[in-house]
Amino acid sequence: MTLLQPFISHTFNGHIWRLQIDELTGILALEIRNEQDKQTSFAALSLQTGEVYFDAFTLPERWFTGIEAVYNGVLLLHYYKHESSPEHKSIIGIDARTGKELWADYSLTFDHLSNNGPAVYNANIQPKKMLLLSVENGKTVRNFSEDEDKPLHTGIVIPYMVTPRQVLPGILPDEPYGNMVHYMSHDGYIIVSLHTLKNGVLQQHLYIMADDKIVYHDLLNSDIQKLQPEAFVVHNNALVYIKNKVQLIAVQL
Repeated sequence: MTLLQPFISHTFNGHIWRLQIDELTGILALEIRNEQDKQTSFAALSLQTGEVYFDAFTLPERWFTGIEAVYNGVLLLHYYKHESSPEHKSIIGIDARTGKELWADYSLTFDHLSNNGPAVYNANIQPKKMLLLSVENGKTVRNFSEDEDKPLHTGIVIPYMVTPRQVLPGILPDEPYGNMVHYMSHDGYIIVSLHTLKNGVLQQHLYIMADDKIVYHDLLNSDIQKLQPEAFVVHNNALVYIKNKVQLIAVQL
């Protein structure tokens, strides 16, 4: 049986804080936060080819910025209203393949992605009036329509929590610590993320199994203090996960 190997393995200078996947192009965008340097940076790569388009892209604002979404090859970034506030302001459109700034609008705020593009609003106008924005040039296309502009469907599949003894009797390679594991069955593979406690050390592991055989294993976190959230997602047969908070890895299933 063929063992699986990563087709993406990239380490960043900071913790991977957030990731977004472009449903139209397969581009994966990441928000990286280096707390020591108070620097937020961004990266983009292809989940189809594994190519890293850019890394360590920054805005003039070093820290109080982040990712809204990536859509049709354009990365949408934001600032924050205040240093102590979670409220977002402004939208900056970045070419997700080159890192070139395409446009910026400092009066609009991102709300969500629709099947026809970003839904936005002007926070200074009440009551809130939703608009449809063009990611190509940042211009308003028209007023937002709930009938026409439905929430964008995502192909991201996340694992769910299961009780090992009920769903995975006798096939887990390690005795899990705790009562639950993260589990997914996908295209003939069983994918499991579990925690172990050995010699007082709490660890998090990822296993991919086929026909009850281990075809891939990685130690995601070692010597951690508490149970971690779900460790992986699958998008179009690409399994994506974060290792030690700083390394992005993708495996083709």
